[in-house]
Amino acid sequence: MEPFLVGQTALVTGGTRGIGRAVSKALLEAGAAVFLCGRSEQSIHTAETELAAQTGGKVIGKVADVRSSENIASLFRFIDERIAAENLGALSVLVNNAGIGIYRSTADLRADEWRETIETNLNGAFYCAHEALLRFRNRGAGYIINISSLAGRNAFAGGAAYNASKFGMNGFSEAAMLDHRYDNVRVSYVMPGSVNTEFGSGSNGSDWKIAPEDIGEIVLMLLRMPERTLVSRIEVRPSRPRK
Repeated sequence: MEPFLVGQTALVTGGTRGIGRAVSKALLEAGAAVFLCGRSEQSIHTAETELAAQTGGKVIGKVADVRSSENIASLFRFIDERIAAENLGALSVLVNNAGIGIYRSTADLRADEWRETIETNLNGAFYCAHEALLRFRNRGAGYIINISSLAGRNAFAGGAAYNASKFGMNGFSEAAMLDHRYDNVRVSYVMPGSVNTEFGSGSNGSDWKIAPEDIGEIVLMLLRMPERTLVSRIEVRPSRPRK
């Protein structure tokens, strides 16, 4: 792979598994230094060790809960400090990937489950984008890529909280793009259908699903686009879904 991101630094939230891990690996293989966050020390350590061995790249993890604006502010201060201490390139890419899915009918969905879904999938993206934008505006460039879902335009039974979070993610992405396009900051969102990850119920009998590595390739495609051009939204579906 052409290392076209040498000298650049990226943050991937929820980067320890699934789509986030595949995106982290793709960015590392393209030459970027990658920070990733997750919810546990063990998942962070495993991802750091394995990704570094697989790619030979610079990967740094930190536990952070995207539901907490204070946690996210601390995460970005940590990134600033490590960039300065290790002479890494300035943060130039944010991939908002962290997410959860809780699926119940609206009547059966608990208030705490609603809050956890919205706070993780939508509030977390805002907290990270807000911190990143402060840095991107100062340096005069940056790219935010939000991992949304086809559930952000196609509601389904049992998806009240998840649909709401992803519909919100899409609207947030489009507004942020309009807010900051003249700051030389691009914002895109990717809307996958069924992806073959633990989030999507694992790999058993799921060969028809999108591979997480394919989402990594899409992120690289967006980053390869000339700065004059913005692909604002990408919908991704399995080529041959289960009938």
